[in-house]
Amino acid sequence: MLIHTIFDLSGWFSAALIGGLIGRLDLLPSNASRTPFSDPGYFIALGLGALSGAILLGSLNLNLAGTFAIGHSIAGAIVGGIVAVEIYKWANGIRGSTGAGFVAPLAVGIAVGRLGCFFAGLPDYTYGVPTTLPWGVDFGDGIPRHPVQLYESAAMLIFLVVYLRSVARGSPSFVRDGFYLFVLYYGVQRFLWEFLKPYPAVLGSFNVFHLLCLAMIAYSLVMIGRNRELHPAR
Repeated sequence: MLIHTIFDLSGWFSAALIGGLIGRLDLLPSNASRTPFSDPGYFIALGLGALSGAILLGSLNLNLAGTFAIGHSIAGAIVGGIVAVEIYKWANGIRGSTGAGFVAPLAVGIAVGRLGCFFAGLPDYTYGVPTTLPWGVDFGDGIPRHPVQLYESAAMLIFLVVYLRSVARGSPSFVRDGFYLFVLYYGVQRFLWEFLKPYPAVLGSFNVFHLLCLAMIAYSLVMIGRNRELHPAR
């Protein structure tokens, strides 16, 4: 849909803008300056992984819900990108975090992109379950629903503000573990919002994205611990 495409493009533009700003202000360590020109293999792996994860997991969720179509998913893109990059790092003997430069762009990109999901309405299949709360939104079917798209957008903007303030102040945790903290935060907040979505359960009361979020949370905690062993605070 046109409205979704406009916000997707706006999200990409905003992500590039804030990524460039952080680079000019030199807020991150030098190892965050990886570019498609300095390490093209890294970005090829990242792109292929993110695209595959987005389509495979987005489509899986739609098909489980009885809508046989090709979909896409932000959570799927993050997980797919992580898996592909970790395989690339392992194959090339790269240790430690390489995702610091993506944290702020991802946060702002998701925040803006979710606005597109909100304005796209029912066809986007990202709306929440019915609610009687005063801020419930009728997306056209006469049923007030949780605007979970706005919940996630607000959550990512909050993280963005905290992250930028922390790296500007030189916080060792955010400078060293920024990407893993992002994955942890994204996984926790997304896990909570999933209880407010009408997606089909696949394990108990958990849907596909609940399980994906648990995997992200576990991954981030393990990697934070390992990263602190590799680069202890001084």
